[in-house]
Amino acid sequence: MEALRSQLVQYRMFFQMILVLGVGGTLSIGYQISVINYPSVFIKRFMNETWFERSGSPLPKKTLLFLWSFIVSVYGVGGFLGCLGSGYLTVKYGKKVTMLGTDLLVLATAVLVGCSKAAKSLEMLLIGRLLFGVSAGFCMTAHPQYAGEVSPKKLRGFANATSALFWSLGKSWGQILGLRDCLGTDSCWPLLLAFTGAGALLQLLTLPFFPESPPYLLIQKGDEGSCLKAMQQLWGPGGHQEELRALKQEAEKCCRVLSARELLRDGSLRPQLHVLIAAVLTLQLCGINAVYFYTFEVFRAAGFEEGLISYLSLGVGFCELFSTLLCILTIERFGRRTLLCQGCGVMVLLLCLLTATLSLQNKYHWMSHCSVALIFLFVFAFGIGPNGAITSVMMEIFSQSSRPAAFMIGGCLNWAGLFVIGITFPFAVKGLGPFCFLIFMVVLVGSGMFFYLFLPETKGKSIVEITEEFNTSPFQRKLPAVLRTGFQEDHSAYTSF
Repeated sequence: MEALRSQLVQYRMFFQMILVLGVGGTLSIGYQISVINYPSVFIKRFMNETWFERSGSPLPKKTLLFLWSFIVSVYGVGGFLGCLGSGYLTVKYGKKVTMLGTDLLVLATAVLVGCSKAAKSLEMLLIGRLLFGVSAGFCMTAHPQYAGEVSPKKLRGFANATSALFWSLGKSWGQILGLRDCLGTDSCWPLLLAFTGAGALLQLLTLPFFPESPPYLLIQKGDEGSCLKAMQQLWGPGGHQEELRALKQEAEKCCRVLSARELLRDGSLRPQLHVLIAAVLTLQLCGINAVYFYTFEVFRAAGFEEGLISYLSLGVGFCELFSTLLCILTIERFGRRTLLCQGCGVMVLLLCLLTATLSLQNKYHWMSHCSVALIFLFVFAFGIGPNGAITSVMMEIFSQSSRPAAFMIGGCLNWAGLFVIGITFPFAVKGLGPFCFLIFMVVLVGSGMFFYLFLPETKGKSIVEITEEFNTSPFQRKLPAVLRTGFQEDHSAYTSF
């Protein structure tokens, strides 16, 4: 207990910074994703009334459905565009300035969306959703990198996993405020959508008091004095020679930041890219969206009253939040690879059982109660496994020279995946019913085997040590010696001015 108290005092400013980054970072992304569904009835009514005042006739049902779908999905388009520009911004201006600029964009957008109903403007709502998406694209790449780079080695897993924690917290916060007892009403829905501006304002007022990340200051700016000063601010007084030596070794290996095109063409980083792609596919195709989709149906089949279903769904969101919190508290003990592999295995088993109970719940009423329990268990396994560990893996397998481009590529894949799944998933459910979970089981089995075979454990290791392990991984051993030599020569070309 005394050691924990001492650590909290020593790293006080670091923990404060993690909180500030989260409130203005991925929390707003999770909030915007979850909150849009709650006021849907009122927004559609606003759209219909606005159209009627302009044209004198109501919107056709198909047109109304199209406009609503476009307002929901344009958030993903904005996220994709934001990710495309995030690599340049984080390299050119640093993570701190990028986050502060994003806060200004969120605040301006919150005002725009908040005034859309009073101005009777569909266009303001549509543009606001697009700009919220752009800001989310910036946050998705800048926040995890910033949080990981300001952490000492022994707290790196904790810091990396906090982006997933704040994402889940944002989803739960959106569910709470979206209830009819809070802001999910006809008169308050503009305020509900604009509420994310509060987090941006808080970050805008507090983040200037915290330093830029030490790796950025040393490796990209070449300022060892400012780097050491930032370490002392965040990690307490001292020389921090071990961390400083690791950063200097990384600086010797990579003298120039790679663009996305250079990263894709660099054969020496191909194993890390494969892991990145597998990680994004695991998050998108693990079945968590399908489970959330079936939540209302399962609760109704179990006999719960309509008024209780919203609160039970909120409980599912809190289950994800609690499990993600548990992940960040245990990730340094169990390691990233273990949580990923075992998490995928447990999720496969739970999806298999959930498919069976959903298929039989019309025949046996008590099966619906089993489905309820399995949903909570699956969400728990997702939070403590892939949801918390994947961000840490993505952060640790790339060096400072390749990390911005890697996060840009991963973010673009993530937003593109959200868009494609949003379009195709309803057809899969209609055609396959609960057997659509078989698709996700295949993905999880493949992901678990892939991570077990090709992902080295990154816990407690420097980026130089992790890169060396990748160079001796099954990926590299399967390549001919001539190709390996060519890849290494190709990589060296990027590290010279």
